[in-house]
Amino acid sequence: MNSIIFAVDGREDLVEAILSEPQFQDIRISEGDINTQQFSDGEVCADFQTSVRGKRVYLLSSPNTAEKVLQLNFAIDAAKRAGGKEIIPIIPYFPYARQDKKDQPRGPIGAKVMAEMFENRGATSVITFDLHADQIQGFFNIPVMHMEGKFLFDRYIFDLYRDNCGDNIVLCAPDAGAAKRVKGFRDQLKARWDIDLSIVMIDKTRKKANEIDSMVIIGEVRAKDVIIIDDMCDTGGTLVKAASELKDAGAKSVRSIVTHGVLSGPALERLFNANLEGTIEDFVCSDSLPLPKYVTVIPKRVETKSFITQVSTAKQIVKGIVATEQQTSVEHLKMMV
Repeated sequence: MNSIIFAVDGREDLVEAILSEPQFQDIRISEGDINTQQFSDGEVCADFQTSVRGKRVYLLSSPNTAEKVLQLNFAIDAAKRAGGKEIIPIIPYFPYARQDKKDQPRGPIGAKVMAEMFENRGATSVITFDLHADQIQGFFNIPVMHMEGKFLFDRYIFDLYRDNCGDNIVLCAPDAGAAKRVKGFRDQLKARWDIDLSIVMIDKTRKKANEIDSMVIIGEVRAKDVIIIDDMCDTGGTLVKAASELKDAGAKSVRSIVTHGVLSGPALERLFNANLEGTIEDFVCSDSLPLPKYVTVIPKRVETKSFITQVSTAKQIVKGIVATEQQTSVEHLKMMV
């Protein structure tokens, strides 16, 4: 079956990175052209300029706005009506993932609504990246290929371990919900790089959404190089406060790894101020969402004041596509360099 991939929300850069991966040498897949637009009244539309009849259709999108959610749904619907044999959304950033349960007695479960929308429109499977909660996979009745951040950032931690910090590194879960993710990072580092690192956790309570009440550090961080690991950074309030608490507790340095750099509202200002104050030394995220254009992105922090590093998800997404194309397990591919 011939396959074709489309950049639904303008991420042609990521599609090009995916297609340029060496693993694609033996895979027959091409880039298609899709026209997505928003009209003056706010309505959106998506229509294919390339034929998809009888093909496996990959739709790359990180729908972090209502308009992008609609565009992806319309693209799925259009692919189905145009005769696509398989329709596979690739969603590096899954929308409404933090609404994975009812937080209020009469509240919605937003992540389930998103899953049902994509599935009901005609998606035959989904490739997604580092979900806020693993249970979101159960909101689908179609196959979900879940690519995890531990396979993306373990190289960064290994390089830091080898070149600078060594056994002084401590991994930090910024709240109880992140503990499982951080343990996954520790296990990956042990399995792939034979590094055994300690873990600390922060017990956090909130007054309301995006506003922290109190934090208590569980574990020893004095004179340690701490790496905070989480799935996303939204307004940056939690991250900056956690880093400040760690520094006050005697941490030698604090770095942060988040998969999804949402960076809404005052996030960038908070992060840059924290860096200038020496609270956060490095901020590392993936390209599941594009960073604001005025943020300088560099492969490594070398002779520059910029402290934001963006790691590409392309290699891991390719592994998901290769597993689909070759009808094989993705688990052994995840471990490959």
